[in-house]
Amino acid sequence: MKLTEHISNAKSTLFSFEVLPPLKGENIQNLFDSIDPLMEFKPPFIDVTYHRQEYMYKQRGNGLLEKIATRKRPGTVGICAAIKNRYNVDAVPHIICGGFTREETENALIDLHFLGIDNVLVLRGDSIKSEPNFIPEKGGHNYATELLEQVRCMNTGIYLDEDLLNTYPTNFCIGVAAYPEKHFEAPNLKTDIKYLKKKVEMGAEYIVTQMFFDNQKYYDFVKTCRQEGINVPIIPGLKPITTKKQITVLPSIFHIDIPEDLADAIEQCKNNDEAKKVGVDWGIQQSKDLIEFGVPCLHYYSMGKSESVYNIAKALF
Repeated sequence: MKLTEHISNAKSTLFSFEVLPPLKGENIQNLFDSIDPLMEFKPPFIDVTYHRQEYMYKQRGNGLLEKIATRKRPGTVGICAAIKNRYNVDAVPHIICGGFTREETENALIDLHFLGIDNVLVLRGDSIKSEPNFIPEKGGHNYATELLEQVRCMNTGIYLDEDLLNTYPTNFCIGVAAYPEKHFEAPNLKTDIKYLKKKVEMGAEYIVTQMFFDNQKYYDFVKTCRQEGINVPIIPGLKPITTKKQITVLPSIFHIDIPEDLADAIEQCKNNDEAKKVGVDWGIQQSKDLIEFGVPCLHYYSMGKSESVYNIAKALF
């Protein structure tokens, strides 16, 4: 079922979460162990992230450095199939620009379509650690709008091979990402929302936000989007704080603010166990306020660990 249909059919706020594919060499049971407890809250869909390949340099016997590509979390298509088969819920794969040619993207989308996957979240993706700026794969996409256009074309039966005859259209419900505190590469929020509106006009049917800890920023963002004519569902993305270190790490990585009250509470914690409890308490109150606001779904970034998300959901659903 399409994600937008889940939302339109729901009588109350939905619960969903995002998982990381297992690291290369890990058993898929590790993933199932993190998902199993959260199935108590009947998520209609589960997002599956994708991490593009990175590069490392290994010194050889002759003293020269060899550039080696590594994929730490392969198998998104397979993971989606496994989730759909085991839990009978919709899996939502993240489709990214980085690391893929247009042909590789098309092949992945065909596989997902064959598996009955109805939803995709279209993202540009991050630059790799060894590159200061995002560099697309040769023959790939520079921007999420280009990737979105490829998915939209496939939804109308247009494939890369123009000579194909009697093609069948795919039927993906397309989601995109948004940033209540703006994308760090955007010069300002107004510009960021302008490009978000363009994605909706191109066919994006729902939006999932970056994590935030101040609900007012989400409320203001939604208001601005509605004023600009963006009327698709805007799903808030949430992440509970689980360690003391995260109040400095998360702003650095994701370019977000931590409210003073939350930062002060975490700083007063003696250890990570206390910080995790503060994170759960904050997450419960944040979620309650969002439900009262009328959000269509609460989407949690579990980062592969379900305990805090479970404790929040237990208090709400």
